[in-house]
Amino acid sequence: MRTLIFVLFICLHNFISAQETFTSVSIEDVVLDSTVNVRALEISDSKIIIATSDARVMIKEKDQGKFELFSSDTLFKPNFRSLAITKEGVFSLGIASPALLYKNGNVVYREDNEKAFYDAMTFWNEKEGIAMGDPTEDCISIIITRDGGETWKKVECKNLPEAVGGEAAFAASDTNIKTIGNHTWIATGGMASRILYSANKGKSWQVYDTPIIQGTPTTGMYSVDFYDEQVGIAIGGDYTKPEAAIANKIKTKDGGKTWSVLADGLSPGYRSCVQFVPGSAGKGVVAIGFKGIDYSSDGGETWMHLSDEGFYTLRFMDGNTAYAGGNGRVSKLVFK
Repeated sequence: MRTLIFVLFICLHNFISAQETFTSVSIEDVVLDSTVNVRALEISDSKIIIATSDARVMIKEKDQGKFELFSSDTLFKPNFRSLAITKEGVFSLGIASPALLYKNGNVVYREDNEKAFYDAMTFWNEKEGIAMGDPTEDCISIIITRDGGETWKKVECKNLPEAVGGEAAFAASDTNIKTIGNHTWIATGGMASRILYSANKGKSWQVYDTPIIQGTPTTGMYSVDFYDEQVGIAIGGDYTKPEAAIANKIKTKDGGKTWSVLADGLSPGYRSCVQFVPGSAGKGVVAIGFKGIDYSSDGGETWMHLSDEGFYTLRFMDGNTAYAGGNGRVSKLVFK
C-alpha cells in the first residue's frame, strides 16, 4: 500500500509540474552595451556564455553577477551569430566570408567564399558537432566535426538534399539546428522553408516540406525546437512585417515528417526564437523576438503576451529561469 501511495504521489507531482503555467516574466539586465547585438547564447551546468556581433565571447559563472571577456578577434572582427560549448571547448562562428570558426579563441575552420553565411551551430556530444549556413553551391552548407572540434569538414552537396532556388536560413537566434541523441533537425527559410533531417548525426539526410509562410527572402522558419524525438515546434514569419501572424507557427508530432499550423492569424507574429520550457511535458513554450515575449501552456495552440521587451534569442537555465540576448543587452528572465 505504501508503495502504491508513493507511486500515486509521484504521478500527481509530475502531472502538476507539467501543468504549471506562467502569467508574467521579470527581466533583469545583466549586460548593457549599446554597441553590440547578442544572438548567440548558451548555458552549461556552471556557466552562461554569450557571443557578440563585435567578435567578443563572454562568460559568467552562474553564481557570479558579471560577464568576463573570454576571447576577441581584433583582426577580423567576425560577427558571431553561432555559439556552442563542450566540456573542452567554447566554439564561436562568424557569419560571413571569411567564415571563421574558433575553438577557445583559436581558428579551427576557415571558409573563403563570397556566398558563405553561417547561421547556427551545436554539438551532438563531446566529440561530434555541426554548423549550418546558406548555400554556396546547390545545397545548404553543413560542416561537421568528429574530433571534438579540432577539425571540421564541409559535407558535399551530393550527400545532401538539393536546395530550392532562394532557400537559405536566418542567423537570427542560433536556433536553426536542434539535436536530440543521434537526431538532427535543420530549419531553412526564404523562398522555401523546409526541415532537413538526419537520424544518424549527419551521415545521411532527408528533407520534409512545411506549411509555414515562405516564398520571399524574408519569410520562413527562423527557429526550431524539439521537446523529444517526436514533438517539435518552429516559429518565424516575416521580420519586415512583424505583426503578421498567418502561418508563422507550426508543430510536428511525428519527428518532423509532417507539420500543422498553430494559432493561425493570431499573435504572436514574427518571432526569432522558440524554446520548450524544461519539464513541461512539451506543453510550455516561450517565443521571443524584437516585438516581445510570448508564452503558451498548451504546446502552441494558444498564446499569452507577457512583455513588449524585445530580444533575439533565449536559453532556459531551469523550468522558470532563462537568459535572453538582444540589441545591446543580455537579460535574466524569471517566469512566474
